[in-house]
Amino acid sequence: MSTPVVEAGSRLADLMSGADHERDPQWMKHLRGQAVADFRSRGLPSAREENWRYTTLDFLGKHAFVPSAGDESAAVDVRAVEALGSDAGAIRLVFVNGRFASRLSTTDRARDGLVVRSVAESLKNDPASLESHLAGPDGAEADVFGAMNTALMEDGAFVRVPAGTSAPGPIEILHIATGGDRPGLVHPHHLVVLEAGAEATVIERYAALAEGLYFNNAVTTVDLGEGARLRHERLQEESPNGYHLSALRVRQAADSAYHLATASLGGIWARTGVTLAFEGEGATAELDGLYLAGDRQLSDVHLDVRHEVPGCASRETFRGILDGRGRAVFDGRVLVAKDAQKTDAQLANDNLVLSRNAEVDTKPQLEIYADDVRCSHGTTVGQLDENMLFYLRSRGIDRDTARQMLCLGFAAGSLEAFSSGTLRERAKALLARRLTAPSKQGAE
Repeated sequence: MSTPVVEAGSRLADLMSGADHERDPQWMKHLRGQAVADFRSRGLPSAREENWRYTTLDFLGKHAFVPSAGDESAAVDVRAVEALGSDAGAIRLVFVNGRFASRLSTTDRARDGLVVRSVAESLKNDPASLESHLAGPDGAEADVFGAMNTALMEDGAFVRVPAGTSAPGPIEILHIATGGDRPGLVHPHHLVVLEAGAEATVIERYAALAEGLYFNNAVTTVDLGEGARLRHERLQEESPNGYHLSALRVRQAADSAYHLATASLGGIWARTGVTLAFEGEGATAELDGLYLAGDRQLSDVHLDVRHEVPGCASRETFRGILDGRGRAVFDGRVLVAKDAQKTDAQLANDNLVLSRNAEVDTKPQLEIYADDVRCSHGTTVGQLDENMLFYLRSRGIDRDTARQMLCLGFAAGSLEAFSSGTLRERAKALLARRLTAPSKQGAE
């Protein structure tokens, strides 16, 4: 690991130790203390670690990121938020640089026991409602960036749907970065809890109102009770100078159903890690993802799906498009434990490479320790079919438009996984714009 990155790790550890959280309940102070100690003992990961073999952290040594100074929502124009679009009837929580902005939110629409509020408010007024959910596995964080999030987290969304009820409409969590004079550092932690038999659609978005330089280190925890059903839709469209690290942790009880549709289209450096654990029999999960790596852009996806009980099914389908000098990493792991008989798991990763200078490292993995299973995995890397391009051009379509049409056709399966018309059309428009005129990404 380079000396600047080592120094950055030391600087971040000091920042974590010096954070003031005196108003936290005692259990939260203990979690933060554990997280700081965990971070110091591990340090930042290096390329020698398998999970970081293809993804550099050099940017941490180049930029001295600092936490946002406080509530910066007053400077945000409501019209700029409205321009991002929203599904009709959605309950919306808006966060500006990691802090809840009540002026821009519509949480007053929540009814009938549905909890939709900020984590900061819950820590202040009802901390017991968070205690069993915020801790990582066995009370420890799964990785050093999760530890950093726990130590520095100021706010996030807390959504809880009572047992046997359905949310009246989509619940949207919108995170907005505004940029600033100094490289910003934000650590939102969102928590979504569906009790037994509950149903909901949660939309999670990351957007920027300026081309600022910042590092967004976000964690989202999803806990599904027995028989709960959640549609979870995510769109990442960070600033071209933004660094985005997102950890999604999902725990499923028996007979629960989870459907994830996610698209990672922004940021100069973006990494999404999904950890999903089946904790009860009969649960199902479907993960559909799309990522774009344009010129000088990195997009990284890591999956860790754990079948540890019998009779569960999962489908993981991720598609990537690479252009210019873009780089993509896909590392998908599905574990089938010894006792997880009758598991059905299918993992696929397909990549479309538009440039000779683009690069993709793809590694789908199956680890199977049970003998009565139905599992498969595979990956493809290919280019546009010149015959198809020729056919479209022979019909009077210029090359750029023909190229865009074929790429959108490749991405269609991932885009159609979005039930939110707003997200689907916005992702499609962003993808079309990037493919028509590949952007020159910002600071490295």
